[in-house]
Amino acid sequence: MELENSLATKIIGSAINVHKELGPGLLESAYKECLFYELKKSDLFVEKEKPVPIFYDGIELECGYRMDIFVDNKVIIEVKSVKELNDIYLAQLLTYLKLSECKLGLLINFNVLLLKNGIKRVIIDY
Repeated sequence: MELENSLATKIIGSAINVHKELGPGLLESAYKECLFYELKKSDLFVEKEKPVPIFYDGIELECGYRMDIFVDNKVIIEVKSVKELNDIYLAQLLTYLKLSECKLGLLINFNVLLLKNGIKRVIIDY
């Protein structure tokens, strides 16, 4: 979990840079693209819109699930730009964590005045 925490620190720093530059009020897609770019500059292995398959009856099925940003095959980032985070966004992130068997996810809402108020860490201990 030490590696995940180190990555989370870098991710949150990058998210703060994006938020300082853009401020609140833009579309989710703008923040996602800028955060993806910022993380790529940090020499991290970053994937955007990564498919998350479901395994059922011994076969892999593509069901349309996609992680917003996946960092170093360890941390899932779900980017939002909403009035407030609600339980459905948390459930979505939990689903991605379970399906990918990752331990750490970050739910980041950029539509806040202070970004630290828009970040939720989600940890699953397998």
